[in-house]
Amino acid sequence: MTDLLARPVTRSRLQLGKNRKENHPWEIRVVKHPPRTRSAHFVAARKTAIRILEEMQADDDELPYGPGPWEMHHGGSLWVKGDAGWRMYRARVGVEWSAQFCADPEKVDRLRQEAADLITAFPATLDALDELGYKRARKLLDTPIEDADGVEAWTDSLFNSCVPLTTPDHSGVLPKAAGEHHYPWPIKAADYFRYDDFQLWVTLPDGTNAGVTPVGRRGSGEGGLRIVHARHGSAAGDAVAEAQRRHMMAVVPPDSPIALAAFEQQIPRGARTAAGPLHTRRRASTGGARGGTPR
Repeated sequence: MTDLLARPVTRSRLQLGKNRKENHPWEIRVVKHPPRTRSAHFVAARKTAIRILEEMQADDDELPYGPGPWEMHHGGSLWVKGDAGWRMYRARVGVEWSAQFCADPEKVDRLRQEAADLITAFPATLDALDELGYKRARKLLDTPIEDADGVEAWTDSLFNSCVPLTTPDHSGVLPKAAGEHHYPWPIKAADYFRYDDFQLWVTLPDGTNAGVTPVGRRGSGEGGLRIVHARHGSAAGDAVAEAQRRHMMAVVPPDSPIALAAFEQQIPRGARTAAGPLHTRRRASTGGARGGTPR
């Protein structure tokens, strides 16, 4: 599966279900999710984010993660308005909804302070949010977070809970799509800037999925791939872990089926190797998100 290791070129109440076990010493209980109501904080934040996105569409501005329909991801959404219009920056970290219950208020308050520093650099932001009806923004930015109530308010605020993603990009699972909830951000992030004709996520011979990147720049003719993410406990996952321990990288050669799949749109039809001159061609999209089947 991975043919060689190479040194890198550069540096409420729960309804309980049945217990499930395997030979390894672990146990998990699958439960029904308790009814989750949207807080007033989130309702206000989501309504504002939708208005911002609609305004951006009307002005033909580029949307952060493409057209909707959107789900709002608690990923650290710092919305600001400047001379060029609305923009969304990502916070140092986002507070996922369920993670608020282990969140230290003092640490979340640092996120509030960092958001306030950024928004200060865009003085038109707060007046624009007032016009959209999000009048709680000033209080959120000015109020130190000292307890669970403060953490909740920040978690469901416009400045944390409104990263606008499609369902596949938000919570999709391979082989259909790689959602941010399930795949490492350093790898998943490439879905938003990769070339459209490169397949970031591939299916391995054992049926598991992996994230891959080229070993050389576009047009180099290299054709090899580095496996940057694979399921723990799989052959590829073990190879990636070994490579990391040895300060090396797990690489598949250009004639591997994995490389042929990843570079499919950059090589001639029927090619037996991904090495060689760049040969771009169009391929009709099969639907879904950028992290899934389409390329």
